[in-house]
Amino acid sequence: MDNPSLKDHRQIGQELEIFMIDELAPGTIFWLPKGMTIIKQIEKFIRDQNEAHGFQEVQTPILVKSNIFQKSGHFKYYEHHMYNMDIEHERYSLKPMNCPETALIYKSKTRSYRDLPLRYSEYGRLHRRELSGVVGGLLRVIEFTQDDGHVFLKNDQLENEVLNILKWINQFHALMGFPSKFYLGTKPDKALGDNKIWQMAETSLKNALKKSGVNFEIREKDGVFYGPKIDVDITDVQNRTWTVSTVQADFNIPKQFDLEYVNEDGKLQRLVMVHRSIIGSFERFIGTLLEHYQGALPLWLSPVQVAVLPISDKATEYSRKVYEKLKEEQIRADFDTTDKPIGAKIREATLQKIPFMCIIGSKEEAESVGSSGYFVSVRTREGQDLGQKKLSDFVKGLKEDIEKKK
Repeated sequence: MDNPSLKDHRQIGQELEIFMIDELAPGTIFWLPKGMTIIKQIEKFIRDQNEAHGFQEVQTPILVKSNIFQKSGHFKYYEHHMYNMDIEHERYSLKPMNCPETALIYKSKTRSYRDLPLRYSEYGRLHRRELSGVVGGLLRVIEFTQDDGHVFLKNDQLENEVLNILKWINQFHALMGFPSKFYLGTKPDKALGDNKIWQMAETSLKNALKKSGVNFEIREKDGVFYGPKIDVDITDVQNRTWTVSTVQADFNIPKQFDLEYVNEDGKLQRLVMVHRSIIGSFERFIGTLLEHYQGALPLWLSPVQVAVLPISDKATEYSRKVYEKLKEEQIRADFDTTDKPIGAKIREATLQKIPFMCIIGSKEEAESVGSSGYFVSVRTREGQDLGQKKLSDFVKGLKEDIEKKK
């Protein structure tokens, strides 16, 4: 770490029991229950966003015959990054990307121009071979899950589709508190397709960037072999940059797989394919989040949102009722039933980066007698005393903050 006062995400992950790594599975992650909570919250958010943007979720096989990647052109460029094996005299691969198999789904039936744009999303488990010396924590792994999206569309729909995706990416990065930089990658030296197609695609991406109102830079020859791309880099708390989101225009896979649609004249016409990812890999994104927030994740992402802390054994029964009420309201709560002093309980909840603590003693229980609700004293992980609150009002405020993704 460049700043010695900041913790590495691996230390944070261990202290907060989010994930673990074992030498028996190098370059891969064991997600613990709290880590899965974070993943599920991000998945739910992205799934809702996908549905709002017209994406239908699909799933494709992890293990597939290698000839699909030979056909797509990936084998030529990425074979040394792939895990390949022989099974019953045939060559198979663990998929390093989702797009060729998604193309098969498109091609499974005849499509009309009325069907386009056709949008598919997938949480694809991918494998890419890395040297053992470069894998590290969540930021560089060999097995990862990517929030992929593929759009099949007409050439004249490309610019508007990219514009909508860029707006989506910009809003998401602002929500997560990351400053973003946009880059347009142009045709590399090793590329498929003629210059005319590349120029058309680059112009469409450039126009979308301009219309989105973001500042962007050109990265010459930084496109992928099948088309130009837009990369969106985020800057973390240490001023390091990470490429998270991407939008890519692809004319190669439609050609290689002969992807067509029936146009207005009843004739078959080739389409264009857009690849997009909002967060990239879950592993890298969560690793970046952990370091950026130093484990103090926003309320909606926090594995435990409220710690219920009885001051003494006498308050345990009442505290349990508060805890159960929080669970009924779908607030992720933890109940400290240890016999530790209240100061130690507060310190432990603070170290665990739990956003709020309900501190409960005889005073809070007394306030609830004869009333229609429970009372709690609320403290934040930053040490702010919010005073005594009616539990129903506290829960209402939590839900509002969660809904707003604060």
